[in-house]
Amino acid sequence: MPNKQPFLLALACLISATVIAQSQPSVPEHVFYQKLENGLEVLVLEDHTIPFSTIEIACKNGSFTEDNEYNGLSHLYEHMFFKTNKDYKTQEDFLKAVSKLDINYNGQTLEENVTYYFTLPKENTVKGLEFMNSAIRYPRFKKADMEKENPIVDAEFQRHESSPYYVLIDTLNHLLWGDNYSRKNIIGNHNVILSATPEKMETIHDKFYYPNNCLLIIGGDVDHADIFPRAENIFGSWKSSKFDPFVKYPVPEIEPLKNNKEVVLASQLAESPLLIFRWQGPDMRNDLKATYTADVFSFILNQRMSKLTKALQETGLASDIQINYYSQKYVGPITFSVSPNPSKIKECYQAMLKEMEQWDDDSYITDRQIERAKRILSITQVEEREEVERYVHLFSFWWACASVEYYTFYRENLDKVTRQDIKDYVRKYIKHQPFCAGLIVPQDANFQTDPNFYFSK
Repeated sequence: MPNKQPFLLALACLISATVIAQSQPSVPEHVFYQKLENGLEVLVLEDHTIPFSTIEIACKNGSFTEDNEYNGLSHLYEHMFFKTNKDYKTQEDFLKAVSKLDINYNGQTLEENVTYYFTLPKENTVKGLEFMNSAIRYPRFKKADMEKENPIVDAEFQRHESSPYYVLIDTLNHLLWGDNYSRKNIIGNHNVILSATPEKMETIHDKFYYPNNCLLIIGGDVDHADIFPRAENIFGSWKSSKFDPFVKYPVPEIEPLKNNKEVVLASQLAESPLLIFRWQGPDMRNDLKATYTADVFSFILNQRMSKLTKALQETGLASDIQINYYSQKYVGPITFSVSPNPSKIKECYQAMLKEMEQWDDDSYITDRQIERAKRILSITQVEEREEVERYVHLFSFWWACASVEYYTFYRENLDKVTRQDIKDYVRKYIKHQPFCAGLIVPQDANFQTDPNFYFSK
């Protein structure tokens, strides 16, 4: 690219300016958007405060595309991304290029999004784009590389399992998602990971790794007028799939929870009890309004002066009280967790039920709490944009599970949340709705493990 003749760059710029004439999403100030003819969406986030750039490719892939046979392989694919490809035929070649370009690289696999990113000095941005192009378009999955990497990924799984509360979260996921458990299980299955083959990696690539299923973001000390033609020149020849991956390979709908499910577990790893309620919450395709409401509602209840905190913490029934909603295109969970007083677990459970009955009462939260929550959440979004790498990651997340504009207009839609919206959200997704309740206790003779002992009314 450095030797590119000026008139060719100008031509590329003209092409990219006319690539997609259809409607483009609105983006914040200093953010610029184009969509290439092959369907690749490109965002440029200009921030000239430090002389670095971050290049990220996000793909709509993750555990939500995985049945039991493939559970965990999107995460393994993420690891293999940083190995070899057509242009860097060995791991040593790949790492030499990383060193030469002064790249700090990483990736992340979530339920509905897999991202790969490089942060590097701004003068290496174009070379970084070329390096990313090689990795995303031309991976090579070598059996020898996989034999080394499969146990490494499985070791990450084992580290998760060593968490004192992993077994409770995993059990609740089984109860909440039923036959679609694998679609919500990012870390995967031991046997699937350890037995993975290059052929399975190729299958994932052939299903989802197309420009029309990806987003390219370049953030930092860059100029969009320079970046867009270069992105077109480097990625424009990447062939689209000619099909919608999620029409050809549809994601099954989550089966609604029909009845309450309770479980009590004992663990040698758990030093203190943990009590969790979980519901199936809004999905980003069908109830966007409720997702903004969920954020406001959760923020209010998590505050030290909320009625929930006073009812559970100031009475000595519980500590570490948290309620949250996790945004997802295919049904996000609502989680209400507390660390109950070990000697008052039954009383804590009953108090939690009592509080939940009041969550749609007009007296439970004040108008001032609602407005304060909206204001602080808006300020938090502004603060998140101050760090380029984090800003890039957030755009990728929201692009995958909702849209670019969901993130662009987050503050404006927060401002629209009303008391009635909160009541509607509680009634639709929480109050008198089926839930999963789980308790984990230390493996000690002083604790009962019969659910009826704690959960009977």
